[in-house]
Amino acid sequence: MLAKKEMRSKIKNALEVMTEERYEEKSNAIHNRLFQTDSWEKATTIGVTISRFPEVSTKEIIEKAWEQKKRVAVPKCYPRDNSMRFFYLTSFSELETVYFGLQEPIENETVYCEKDSIDLMLVPGVVFDNRGYRIGHGGGYYDRYLEGFTGEKVSLAFQEQLVASVPTENHDIPVEFIITDEGLYA
Repeated sequence: MLAKKEMRSKIKNALEVMTEERYEEKSNAIHNRLFQTDSWEKATTIGVTISRFPEVSTKEIIEKAWEQKKRVAVPKCYPRDNSMRFFYLTSFSELETVYFGLQEPIENETVYCEKDSIDLMLVPGVVFDNRGYRIGHGGGYYDRYLEGFTGEKVSLAFQEQLVASVPTENHDIPVEFIITDEGLYA
């Protein structure tokens, strides 16, 4: 467990020194790669978090999905039982700021999205390896949610977030591929 905490901390520190200009440039490169994939092209419903710096920006991804008439589903976390549910988002005004400054859907203004309705899940994380394994923010929400998930799982990351190998546990679920500002890793 200590190795995960150390890796998470090291990568977060490396990302937080990124300039705003570099952050936007690298995020745009990742967006462009994503929009050119078959996974994006085929998907009708995208599962995606509302990012915060220094995570890859997702605002432009959500806007592009809406522009292309794709449905967007964003997660709401329930700390009391460490569960997560997705809700369809049709406007940024349907978001509220919750703990740690995270933005989540307002339940009574959005519609619940069934897990099997999501074709493409953009799985967040802090550290990734080329096998598709990741270290998230430590809550385990995605590992639990992805159990039984049948859609495609993709992560978006800055090149600095890739390492040779991350420690894994039995419940860890890898993504099919990772898109960075420098390439695509299957």
